[in-house]
Amino acid sequence: MISLAAKTARVKEPKRSSALVRQETIASYLFLLPSLIFFLGFVIYPMILCVVTSFFDSTMNRADIFVGLANYKELFADPIFRGALKNTFIIVVVSVPVTCAFSLWISSAIVDLPEWATSLFRCVFYLPVVTGSVAVTVVWKWMYNNYYGIFNYLGKAVGLIDKNINWLGDEKYALGCIILILLTTSVGQPIVLYVSALGNVDQSIVEAAEVDGATDFQCFWKIKWPAIMPTTLYILVITTINSFQCFALIQLLTSGGPNHSTDTIMYYIYYTAFKLYRYGYGNAMGVVLAVIIAILSAVQFKLGSQDN
Repeated sequence: MISLAAKTARVKEPKRSSALVRQETIASYLFLLPSLIFFLGFVIYPMILCVVTSFFDSTMNRADIFVGLANYKELFADPIFRGALKNTFIIVVVSVPVTCAFSLWISSAIVDLPEWATSLFRCVFYLPVVTGSVAVTVVWKWMYNNYYGIFNYLGKAVGLIDKNINWLGDEKYALGCIILILLTTSVGQPIVLYVSALGNVDQSIVEAAEVDGATDFQCFWKIKWPAIMPTTLYILVITTINSFQCFALIQLLTSGGPNHSTDTIMYYIYYTAFKLYRYGYGNAMGVVLAVIIAILSAVQFKLGSQDN
């Protein structure tokens, strides 16, 4: 039985009229309208237009010609596109695991330092992220210079190389140089996220496990790793998408050369659409890239949900 005091203490919420609810709903949508218009006009509409145009032979100074799946058939018969696809997957396969593993290692090493030291390291590693990509690329281009670059200077100084190497002009080294730059500019955000995630792990559970004789590795694998899994999943997805969209480094350093050895899908889309003016063919590549990213992201989310 509910006591009389409890009955009198219960406060009934006044029922809002349907007119008031309708006014609040309209007001909320009006506040969202500017962002919604921007999203529809600059995201959804270009996506739909990209898919539609991929079925046309679309170029400048003449009407579009419907060609059906001809662009996609040509795409997979194009050796340059297949090379760009291969290079893109190499970048993803190398950069994503290395970025995640290195970021987790650094974060584990600095999270238990004094607060000022942790903040200093986070600032140092995050600095390339907030620095303009053009400025970072210019510095790396100077370091790779085959006449006065620091890599050739140090390599000859320690005896690793006998003569200067044209790092960005040699097919053997160019793609590796791009991946190295991508790694240095990609670890900043994951380190910040991992430090935050590791700092939120319940230390009482870790201390109890240590008292019971658990090693540092066991504490990490059994306690910390499951706790930071959502952060890891987010980092994996974002890093994968960013690696697939590698463009600025290619454009500023090699322009896809030498001999298309550093072409990526993003750069080849740019080259096809804005250099050759084959918009339909370029949009077909964009659709393929979007499908690949969507499939890999779905697989990563599926695997992450199973681990949880």
